[in-house]
Amino acid sequence: MRILDARARAEELKDLNLFIAMTDEDGDGEVVAVKDVVDVRGTPTTGGGRLLPTEPKLDDAPLIRNLRSHGCVIIGKSNLHEWAFGSTNMNRHYGTVRNPRDRSRVAGGSSGGSAAAVAAGACDWAIGSDTGGSVRIPAALCGIVGFKPTLGTIDTMGVVPLSFSLDTIGSLALDVATATRAVAMMAGIDGWGAIEPIPIERLRLAVPAGWVQGLDEQVGKAWQAVSKGLPEIELPSLDAMQKACLDIMLSEAAAFHKAWMDTRPDEYGPDVLARLRTGLAVTGAAYVRALADRERMRKQVARAMRGLDAILLPSTASVAPLIAAEVDTQPLVRFTRPFNLTGQPVFSLPAPVDGLPAGIQVIGHSGRDIELAAVAAGLEQAWANR
Repeated sequence: MRILDARARAEELKDLNLFIAMTDEDGDGEVVAVKDVVDVRGTPTTGGGRLLPTEPKLDDAPLIRNLRSHGCVIIGKSNLHEWAFGSTNMNRHYGTVRNPRDRSRVAGGSSGGSAAAVAAGACDWAIGSDTGGSVRIPAALCGIVGFKPTLGTIDTMGVVPLSFSLDTIGSLALDVATATRAVAMMAGIDGWGAIEPIPIERLRLAVPAGWVQGLDEQVGKAWQAVSKGLPEIELPSLDAMQKACLDIMLSEAAAFHKAWMDTRPDEYGPDVLARLRTGLAVTGAAYVRALADRERMRKQVARAMRGLDAILLPSTASVAPLIAAEVDTQPLVRFTRPFNLTGQPVFSLPAPVDGLPAGIQVIGHSGRDIELAAVAAGLEQAWANR
């Protein structure tokens, strides 16, 4: 994609609220949208809020410097849920990102602007961050690929934190190969070559026993299509993994925002402020217990996955909700947080169904991201033929 064509497309789609700021960069490389938590020289970093300095950044985050070494061109800073702390991308400061598949519905969050920009054709691929599902949720709702690599794969220096021990930078793209190449470029990895999809009949897959329930009709149909006949494995309880992840996330987010919450509370959206205040109620003992639970659960999941290539799980329990004053976000975050807790690499792939998009998570082994990419590419290939 040429940068001029991408800018023209973004201008056509201004009603989607894809971007907070645009650049004037030029070049012949891949056109990339950057979630506005990542420093890009010449643009301010807002974090989707109104509290950070408004001066343009003088330096790129390390991950952006890595991209520039590959000739990538930054089109702009994409819209997000305020402070990356929400799953709808309904942002009171910069507007709601609308879903390109149905403008009356949310794009998902918190990386909604990045996902919608890819789905709408305003860039080649986009950068998102994922602390509780923020790459995978909007990827699922917008019908594209999202890739959350193993925790720590990409340097988060120069990135506004939500939860420093959970934050993960990921990619959003139209296919597995592009999403994988994007992560390798951001991480400065040269050893990830071309992906050879593993045929679906050779894949060793399973699903978590007792986890999947409460799906809406469309996601239920998608899940039935991809999971039929797969064996079940025992993982820690979904509720226990959710709680440990939330206690860590809420506590670390509240610590980062505490001074602003005390002095400038009116400059937060009410939904984000309420979540941050919940974090203040997490005791030190609960936080330490959650850290211990994280280590125990990581080991349990690793043991349960021995002999498997990946486990499958819906990305969300529902398709994109309608834009409304109140949105029930529980169906959006139910299945993503456990794998921020464990730090495992995860792809969200579009499911092989008609109608509004639904996503399927493909969860692999920590540190074996390129192997997971071959699994995801095999599923992508098989599902495309259905």
